Amino acid sequence: MKTTVLLLPGMLNDASLWDAVAAPLAAVADVRRVPTLTQASVPAMADVAWQRLADLPADAPVVLAGFSLGGYVAIDMLARPQRALQAAVLVSTSARPESPESQAAREKTIAGLRKNFARMVEGIAGFVSHQPDTPARITPMMLAVGMETAIGQNQAISQRHDHRAALGKLALPVAVLCGEQDRVTPPELSRELAALIPQATLRLVDDCGHMLPIEQPAAVVQAIHDAVERSRQH
Repeated sequence: MKTTVLLLPGMLNDASLWDAVAAPLAAVADVRRVPTLTQASVPAMADVAWQRLADLPADAPVVLAGFSLGGYVAIDMLARPQRALQAAVLVSTSARPESPESQAAREKTIAGLRKNFARMVEGIAGFVSHQPDTPARITPMMLAVGMETAIGQNQAISQRHDHRAALGKLALPVAVLCGEQDRVTPPELSRELAALIPQATLRLVDDCGHMLPIEQPAAVVQAIHDAVERSRQH
C-alpha cells in the first residue's frame, strides 16, 4: 500500500507552493495537497485537512508535511489525531503560542493588509525570502490568495492553541526543517520545536530563508522521502 503524503501550505500560499516538492515524490507516494487555508481557525483548517484523508483505509500509512501556517495545522493534527499517522515533517514553523508582542505585530500586519494589500505583499515577499529571485517567484501567488484570506489567516494564527505538552507525548518520528536565514520563524524556534518531540530530527538548511519549499525544495523532498521509507517499515 502506497504511503499518502498530505502537504499543507502556509499563509498567502496556494497548493502550487509544493510544486517542486510534489513532483519528485509522486513515484513513491500518493501525494495530496490541501488548497489555500481559508477557514476561521487552525482547528477548522485541520478538520479540512483530515477530510483529504477520509477515503483512506484505517491502516493506510500517512505522512503529514506542513509549512509555516501549515505547520501550525499539522501540529494541531498531531495533537488531536483523527486517525493513525506514521510521521510528520514540520517546515519553517513553531510550537510557540501567540505572545503579546507577536499579537501586536500581527495586528499591525492586518492593518497594513487592509490599507494597501499589494504594497504589504511586496514587503512580506521580501522579508520571507533569502535568495534574490524568490520575491518575484512568490508574489503572484500571494496576490492571488487575496486580502481577505490573508487577514483571516492572520486572525486564525493569533488564536492558535498551545500544543507543546501534546508534542512531548508524540510516539512517531517528526522531521523539523528550517532555513538558516529564516527571519519569520528563526532557527531557534525549530531547535525549540525539535527539543519538545521525543523522536524529532532537526535540519537547518543553508542559503535559505522562510520559503524552504521554494528556495531549497530538495531538502524538503529528502525529509519527506525518508519519512515515507520509514512508514513502509511499520
